Amino acid sequence: MKKIGILGSTGSIGTQTLEVVRENKDIEVTALAAGSNIRLLEEQIREFAPRIAAVWDEKKAKELKERVKDLPVKIVSGMDGLIQVSAFEEMEILVTAIVGMIGIRPTMEAIKAGKDIALANKETLVTAGHLIMPLAKENGVSILPVDSEHSAIFQSLQGGQQKAVKKILLTASGGPFRGKKREELADIQVEDALKHPNWEMGRKITIDSSTMVNKGLEVIEAKWLFDVDVSQIQVVVQPQSVIHSMVEYEDGAVIAQLGTPDMKLPIQYALYYPERRYLPGERLDFWNLGKLDFEKPDTDTFYGLALAYEAGRRGGSLPTVFNAANERAVQLFLERKIGYLEIPKIIKECMERHKNVEQPSLEEILDTEEGVYEYINSRK
Repeated sequence: MKKIGILGSTGSIGTQTLEVVRENKDIEVTALAAGSNIRLLEEQIREFAPRIAAVWDEKKAKELKERVKDLPVKIVSGMDGLIQVSAFEEMEILVTAIVGMIGIRPTMEAIKAGKDIALANKETLVTAGHLIMPLAKENGVSILPVDSEHSAIFQSLQGGQQKAVKKILLTASGGPFRGKKREELADIQVEDALKHPNWEMGRKITIDSSTMVNKGLEVIEAKWLFDVDVSQIQVVVQPQSVIHSMVEYEDGAVIAQLGTPDMKLPIQYALYYPERRYLPGERLDFWNLGKLDFEKPDTDTFYGLALAYEAGRRGGSLPTVFNAANERAVQLFLERKIGYLEIPKIIKECMERHKNVEQPSLEEILDTEEGVYEYINSRK
């Protein structure tokens, strides 16, 4: 019986992870954590019977504790609660599906406790990859990617030689505004940006996909996951989202992973790696598919992607600035306080004014995030 924990159990990846658990009878959920959706978390606790559950909001945690007092589950809250869940003794692998830099500390504590990581929290590696990857190696812990693109790269590397990798081809759908120019995006509203053509995701990541900032974050994440230089990562727009990513080797061979747009596949692959097992769902029909299209990304219109490459190349604390500025800008856009085109503008502004720290500590990373938030909040 494989024992797992989930950070972000009420979100998109978390709920799909629990669907995988339902379809397999040899996974036990021992620990859960959520932000504030205690109604859904209570349902999950009653169905999966974890030993411990965390709620970020302390008041909500108290309410949940009262609601599940008939059950043998420990309810904890805040960052201490996330860390308790992450390092829980009765757990082998932690699915980090929480959104944002809030996931860094719990992930590090899980690694120190010897837990394998099924990583769906890209911000952890984007901002602290130089801390996370050596820590995982030191503790003999596996970092197994859950993002569909990084899982595709990971799968395409199986049986190959890491030293023979020439290039990573990171695919992108292009989002809902593929083909549009910058002037056409001036009046984009929240509802428009939340209409992704292929994937069902949380609100923040859907906005990131529309700006192609999400692909930029994935470029930096791939740098750390697969130990390659940013210059070796090429973004390819593949509108059908059938090819999830590819690896080109020194001899010119290109290995790709294809499939329908279903996050349960990379989730299940991470949980059972290296085993593959049956997964219900739609299968690719190449006769009906007919063709696959490929395009070069438009980094003039979607210049958030170009900024990500700059942050990834320069490294240090700059990726934290890129990530934090985007997080705050997206939040302001979702609250309808700024326009759509202000998202990359704010990111660029924050990057230009930042004095880079070459090898930031965890404290310096978190201080950088706080400084970016303070600056954005002070803007007129």
